[in-house]
Amino acid sequence: MTGLPHPALDLTLELLESLTPWRSDASDPARQRDLAAWLEQWLVDEVEARVVLPVADQPLTSPPLVHARIDVGAAVTVVLYNRYDVAPAAPEGWEVDPFLGGVRHFPQWGDVFIARGAQKHKGPLAGMLMTVRELWQNGLLHVNLEIVLEGEQACGSATLRRYLAQASCPIPPAEAVLFPAFCEQEGGVPRVYLGFTGMTQGAVRVKGGDWGGPRSAIDASHAAWVASPAWRLVEALNAIAPAQANGVLETRPLDVEAAEWLDELAQQCNPEAQLGQKARLALNASAYEALAHLLGSAVLTISELKTASGGQDVIAPEACAAFTLRTPPGSDPQALLARLRERLMLPDLVGAELHCGESYPGMRFSAEEPGVMELLMSYQQQQARAQIWPWSPECAPASAFAPVAPAFVMGGLGSGGNACGVNEFITLKGLARFQRSLRDWLLCF
Repeated sequence: MTGLPHPALDLTLELLESLTPWRSDASDPARQRDLAAWLEQWLVDEVEARVVLPVADQPLTSPPLVHARIDVGAAVTVVLYNRYDVAPAAPEGWEVDPFLGGVRHFPQWGDVFIARGAQKHKGPLAGMLMTVRELWQNGLLHVNLEIVLEGEQACGSATLRRYLAQASCPIPPAEAVLFPAFCEQEGGVPRVYLGFTGMTQGAVRVKGGDWGGPRSAIDASHAAWVASPAWRLVEALNAIAPAQANGVLETRPLDVEAAEWLDELAQQCNPEAQLGQKARLALNASAYEALAHLLGSAVLTISELKTASGGQDVIAPEACAAFTLRTPPGSDPQALLARLRERLMLPDLVGAELHCGESYPGMRFSAEEPGVMELLMSYQQQQARAQIWPWSPECAPASAFAPVAPAFVMGGLGSGGNACGVNEFITLKGLARFQRSLRDWLLCF
């Protein structure tokens, strides 16, 4: 068996085509809520799931969680986690409307499905749901399932973290948590991650005031006289996260176990090839050194720079930079933020203030924990050998699930590309491989 039968693949594509039109990015909470309610009803109708946290009962102020339970009376419970939020998309440059999607043929990849969210994460979500449906309908589901879907994975997972942090956790103790994903990135070696990077959302703001900046917009013809909040913001950013370091605040040495995994990984992974034509590697280093720098670094990335000007030919009274602080396991995000605040309090940066939003730390676990070996076995069923990373440079709320299970695993076969970019896609062959690997993972318990 090399994949799913064509009828099963066609049904999965139908579901993905149904999910695609929702512009479920953070800027459209109403559509996020509608999609969450639709997913909840699908779980009730298609697999007779019991709703644990009704979407209709949740506040309108944040994207709701979908939490549904399939209890087959098994001795083992596992959790399937996924997300329904996607990045925004404008139609320019796409081969198809990003929120309609469509199948095209790429010479390098074969038949592909192109759409916003195809790879992150509506494609994996559709594949996950249809795999559960197939096992349930055929009486092959031998574990209890807790299905948790969120709409804030890209911006801190606030609702999810607070939900799971209740004194009595609403998810019972489970064997493992799986975040199903396409982990053969752009046709590369399939990966397994033994941990995840932490995320802190925040902003640096500079307002005019007694330090010299204008309290309201002023004509730019006075620029030689008036201190600019925008220029002060540039100074502040360079002071807390120097540009020549690409925003790296600290790089922690790897522990012995992580270094051992990295030794093997460095022999398999070419950082230059991984970037491809997208960018250049910013440091001259061996594969091991480059990977250790990537995984061990706490780095401040700037997602948005803006001024409250109201026009092009004015000096704005306020400037703001939104950032994400990514922290590896073992790094203390609060200690790093305290250090940044201390630097901004110095006289040369008066007017610059640090504002913090949602935050969670990085987390890692052992390869011996439940869920990991089962994932490796699911790859082997399709003659795939996993590339093991000590943890992922991507952020995921693994720490939120610490009360639930000893491991939060991200994995699955399947390839795609241009994640969150123009012409984001998954291969149809990869979609079939993904569903087969998820099916085999569930059957391992």
